[in-house]
Amino acid sequence: MTAPQPSPPEYPGPPAQAAHPTAPQQPAPPPGHPQQPPAYPSAAQSPQYPQHQRIPQQPPAYPQQPPAYPQNAQQPPPCPQTTAPPVYPPQYPETAPTAVAPPPDAPPAGAVLSPDDPEHPHHISTEHGRVHISRDQRRTDVTAVGNLLLHLPNFLCSLFVVGLVSLFFGGFGIVLVLAWLASGALVFHRPSESALARRLLRLRYPTPQERAKLEPVWREVTARAGIDGRTYELWVEDSDSLNAVAAAGHIVGVTRFAMNQLPNGELAAVMAHELGHHVGGHAWSSLLGYWYALPGRVAWRFLKAFSGVVFKVSRAFGCLGVAVVAVTIGCVALATISTLYGLPLLILGVPYALAAVGRRAELRADEHAAALGFAPMLAAVLDKLHQQEQRRTAEATAQGGGAPAEESALSKLLSSHPDYHTRLHHLQPYLQPQRN
Repeated sequence: MTAPQPSPPEYPGPPAQAAHPTAPQQPAPPPGHPQQPPAYPSAAQSPQYPQHQRIPQQPPAYPQQPPAYPQNAQQPPPCPQTTAPPVYPPQYPETAPTAVAPPPDAPPAGAVLSPDDPEHPHHISTEHGRVHISRDQRRTDVTAVGNLLLHLPNFLCSLFVVGLVSLFFGGFGIVLVLAWLASGALVFHRPSESALARRLLRLRYPTPQERAKLEPVWREVTARAGIDGRTYELWVEDSDSLNAVAAAGHIVGVTRFAMNQLPNGELAAVMAHELGHHVGGHAWSSLLGYWYALPGRVAWRFLKAFSGVVFKVSRAFGCLGVAVVAVTIGCVALATISTLYGLPLLILGVPYALAAVGRRAELRADEHAAALGFAPMLAAVLDKLHQQEQRRTAEATAQGGGAPAEESALSKLLSSHPDYHTRLHHLQPYLQPQRN
């Protein structure tokens, strides 16, 4: 008797149970498993398997509850995660740097401060009350000496003119020459300076309100410089332009615009600049040279006007008359040059040399103001002067029909003040922070 061949399982029902007469009764399996495992043949008889029998590719399904898949699903449901996802620390946004809150009384950002506002960056305190009198109240620097030397040809020409005029006075002529030589002391004479300030410079004494505004600033400037401020007199010019002047031996003048529109720090910088002209001797040397050159200038203007009249009269006689006048004037000029050893020829180059010395004097006055601690204020003033000059240039260009007005090389050489960029360049050592 042969054992029955096993048949393949049928799905989805449980597999067929092989009957064995001698098999003992097995207990019921737990739920979730087949009711009875398949029967295996005994050791004496080995099961015969059909040829070319393939093992099913899929395992038999369990009979309890097979997994139900949706009818129209294309992908199986996601497998549930058996482990919890990692927990990352919370991400906080980057915090911006905390801005320092301005004080309650600080002006709002972008607000335009008035010149008298104490919160202005160029406002200085004038309540220090410190006074230190320097030993050298005045000195004569190299610029002042050069100015006097350059005025020497003008002085000799003036002396020649005064000597010619004194010949008409006979024996009293020598007194006239000596009086003219001694007249240079009027540069330091207070009544003469007042007349000069009023008539020539168009200045006036400040009002009590203006004096109350100018004097504290002036005391601060002179205290920093160690100068006795009572030596000088403050004057005001009725002008709407930014300007100041130092003249003679004791005159310090500012415009009404500078007094009312500048912060007191910038006004102090302007005054310190003019004080530098006085301390260096630039003011009195320039005025003294101008005074002693005045007779020669008057004579030159007279000769220029007389020559014009002579040329106009000579035209009535034709070309011959003009030629005679030209030869006569040429012979006189040649005789004068040869008699004075060519000294009058130096007068042609004196204006250019004086302008160069004047530019150097301005730079030294800027350094004086910067050394007193007014370098940032002075730089702001120079910027305003530059803008004022640009507006004038734009107005001249508009009046000229749009053609830009170009300054010639000779006019630049005759300028008594350096340009804006040169002055700012010389202030850079005082504007840079000090390194320890």
